[in-house]
Amino acid sequence: MVAIHVRTLGEQPYLNTWQAMQAFTDSRDDQTADELWLVSHPPVYTQGLNGRDAHILPQAYDSGIPIVPTDRGGQVTYHGPGQIVCYLLLDLKRHQLGVRALVALMEQTLIDFLAELGIEAHTRDQAPGVYVREAKIASLGLKVRRGRTYHGLALNYDMDLTPFQTITPCGLSQTPVTQVCQEHSHAGLPGFKQAAEQLAQTLIQRLKTHHSDSPI
Repeated sequence: MVAIHVRTLGEQPYLNTWQAMQAFTDSRDDQTADELWLVSHPPVYTQGLNGRDAHILPQAYDSGIPIVPTDRGGQVTYHGPGQIVCYLLLDLKRHQLGVRALVALMEQTLIDFLAELGIEAHTRDQAPGVYVREAKIASLGLKVRRGRTYHGLALNYDMDLTPFQTITPCGLSQTPVTQVCQEHSHAGLPGFKQAAEQLAQTLIQRLKTHHSDSPI
């Protein structure tokens, strides 16, 4: 499998990062290496292609937090400092993956990563993402253009969850939101940067395993 480059970008404005992902995807060719971008964003609400305005409550408009319509799948969510965002800039053909298989791989990556921290997580039918008991801890959203992906996953790690209260996150009205620092039951939680890099390596290992298991 061709090497995947991991870029640790720190905190970056959402709009700039989205535009950079589009530009990377439009300019790449069959020889371009895949990349994972690790980033966090200043407070921002993002509304996916299927997002309904009804899921954005009036308080969100009064909060001063920008609301950005974007081209990923899914509904509305919140990004903010302390949330690990991993953007997947992948060539699906190279990895012999369809979109549904990639979503499942992303979910299993998060479950594996959380298990390493002693947190038992699971998926839900018809509700992409990862959950701890009844609460959502990670969300997914992708865009595929000419067989290449961008956008990715967001894991609530150690952040202010209050802004989630002014939206219906991912359109799930009866689903609370949680984060790693609340679910971690023992001392020694990895720092944000270390955790983000560990998550990226878990994802790369999952991709390698899938690639080696795929028929030639």
